[in-house]
Amino acid sequence: MATTRQAHTVWEGNLLEGKGVVTLDSSGVGEYPVSWPSRAEQANGKTSPEELIAAAHSSCFSMALSNGLASAGNPPARLNTKAEVTFQPGTGITGIHLTVEGEVPGLDEAGFVKAAEDAKANCPVSQALTGTTITLSASLA
Repeated sequence: MATTRQAHTVWEGNLLEGKGVVTLDSSGVGEYPVSWPSRAEQANGKTSPEELIAAAHSSCFSMALSNGLASAGNPPARLNTKAEVTFQPGTGITGIHLTVEGEVPGLDEAGFVKAAEDAKANCPVSQALTGTTITLSASLA
């Protein structure tokens, strides 16, 4: 069964001096302020499209990796995934780097790296971001 998730943003003002609020409608978990300075300079307590992409990618990748490991008979005890999305003003998103550290009983480093590479290639968010270079560092804890 397909699911559709929804969020919306209300923006006020011009790009450089304006501000907005992103609301996560489907979950109802919150409203998050956004602004150009929080995107192109320092976050200063506000989010950005890139941070939201990083959150989506790290969670999707973790789910895909967990499923792949469990399907191969090695369910993870813990996965810690970080996604770093690089934004260059005037150019756009220039890359995403995923870093994952896992605790997977009975699996060696090579098997973990192989499973992580597969999750990177096949998680739905990675597939949605195919126009962006995605790199990966994977290791066992």
